[in-house]
Amino acid sequence: MALIVQKYGGTSVGTPERIHAVAEKVIRYRQQGHQLVVVVSAMSGETDRLLTLASSMTERPAPRELDVLLATGEQATIALLSMALQAQGCPARSYTGAQVHILTDGAHNKARIKEIDGARVNADLAAGRVVVVAGFQGVDESGNITTLGRGGSDTTAVALAAALKADECQIFTDVDGVYTTDPRVVPEARRLERITFEEMLEMASLGSKVLQIRAVEFAGKYNVPLRVLSSFESGDGTLITYEDEGMEQALISGIAFNRDEAKLTVVGVPDQPGVAHLILGPIARANIEVDMIIQNVAPDGQTTDFTFTLHRNDYQRALEILQEVAGELGARQVSGDTKIAKISLVGVGMRSHAGIASTMFEALAKEGINIKMISTSEIKVSVVVDEKYLELGVRALHEAFQLSQAATA
Repeated sequence: MALIVQKYGGTSVGTPERIHAVAEKVIRYRQQGHQLVVVVSAMSGETDRLLTLASSMTERPAPRELDVLLATGEQATIALLSMALQAQGCPARSYTGAQVHILTDGAHNKARIKEIDGARVNADLAAGRVVVVAGFQGVDESGNITTLGRGGSDTTAVALAAALKADECQIFTDVDGVYTTDPRVVPEARRLERITFEEMLEMASLGSKVLQIRAVEFAGKYNVPLRVLSSFESGDGTLITYEDEGMEQALISGIAFNRDEAKLTVVGVPDQPGVAHLILGPIARANIEVDMIIQNVAPDGQTTDFTFTLHRNDYQRALEILQEVAGELGARQVSGDTKIAKISLVGVGMRSHAGIASTMFEALAKEGINIKMISTSEIKVSVVVDEKYLELGVRALHEAFQLSQAATA
């Protein structure tokens, strides 16, 4: 018998019929002898409906009151799923985040979990009940309801699994696992049986939408085996765990990409100590995250061109900031490009194999794709290309590294 924490997202519980289907799935696991804790999101579309209601009251809802409102979405789902389980003869009990005592800090709308008291949950499990917990929410030390921000239900599930020392945390979603790349771009993309926490973190940070970064970080920190499964199809999904030294590792596990990139360049900046801080300091103070950075010294040795990438949504604000900074620094001009994309190869196999970047560059060159920027780490190589070449580049790389074929020992 295993203790399993399962999480079902908004599409999985989007209608009464789907909630009944989730109940049937949970009961099948229970009949196999497992203990179940089920974490659910709000029904699909419900959070957007609540946000619209809030905006109809005021343009800037108080963060505390917004959390009180948004938390009702998950509260409805836990009650409905518990009813569905009970109707099918399965003992179940629902809990809000506050009732489980998921203690968070006081940062409304983006709180972080500090600790979880598993006493109530353990007591219900010992009594033979399925425990249904509201994802995305908790309570601070003053008793205020808090929400965890984007991907909060995944984080709730992983945190509960860690606190309860669960054997596995299963994330049920609308895909049946983690793929070598997006099957909508490469139909031959293959579902991975396993992937490491490191690789999944890179994939999530680089644009893969399967799991949220915070949940993967939490799972890696507390060594919680994660499995991504489909709510609508049977299958083993993809297991996310620590690297197995005895397992043959593919050179590349997957290709991630991000269409939401933009690039800014400050041309003719004086080449002197502290110039990078003078450029990026105001960007950081505006809470704008920077990704790739390149600095090129001009032939005269007196000036430099400073280029960085950022999310496209932040482009206009960052451009305005840089135009002010450029004037103060005496730079010649600020230029930008919003029609770029990033393609990244990810794989722990890179640690022990040379030539990955060379093969990547060759495959892109054969398709006439020019590389604008390059960034590397121990298990990742990223390039920036013109957005119009994104899908062609991903397909070329998928073929070059033969990712549609499973690795063989």
